[in-house]
Amino acid sequence: MAEHLNEYILDLPAQPEAIAQLTPGSIVFLNGIVYTAREGVYECVLNDGKKLPDNLAEISNVNFHCSPAAAPRNDGSYDIGGVTATASFRFSKYLAQWLDLTNTKIIIGKGGMPRDDYKNILAPRGAVYLTTVGYGTGALLGRGVKGVKDVLWMDELGIAQAMWMFEVENFGPFLVDSDLQGNSLFAEQGDLVNQNIEGLYKGLKQPTLQRYGETDDRKDELL
Repeated sequence: MAEHLNEYILDLPAQPEAIAQLTPGSIVFLNGIVYTAREGVYECVLNDGKKLPDNLAEISNVNFHCSPAAAPRNDGSYDIGGVTATASFRFSKYLAQWLDLTNTKIIIGKGGMPRDDYKNILAPRGAVYLTTVGYGTGALLGRGVKGVKDVLWMDELGIAQAMWMFEVENFGPFLVDSDLQGNSLFAEQGDLVNQNIEGLYKGLKQPTLQRYGETDDRKDELL
């Protein structure tokens, strides 16, 4: 029998007590305002001095690493066909400064963050990480977007990189990756997989390493 998953519905901005109850492996749905920000927005605000919306933390404390499929309507509104998460680890260098500036408490993306970020960046700031459930869920998540409250820097950054503020209802499902203690479902499951990975290669011939940077030592990766 499948293990029962805890399910939570959070009204946004998410309150500390609501975030504190989230545990890795739980399912979350969101109601309220979710904003998108990735490297384009981070660069504009943190490095170029662009001004964020007034009282952003009172409107939303949820940052979605996302590339929306958005098309303008004749009346100036937008049709959101899907909202596809992008890989969050690419934005690690921005997150500490971004969380301090915006008081963001929930990051949504895919693929998780570097292990140390959970304990050194997210948890000390009372923030957690949620991930999309599997691939190809952008259209499903798009059903939870009921409207666009605002969109910033569209002309400069384009659709994928602009800062969108989505009005969402029953937005999800998202899987809780990390908690306020810095535990991570991705990291824990990665450890379990890695315990047996050496056995997969046992008895195989040594690989032929010819390209620059290739190595068979997993501790000496070229990133």
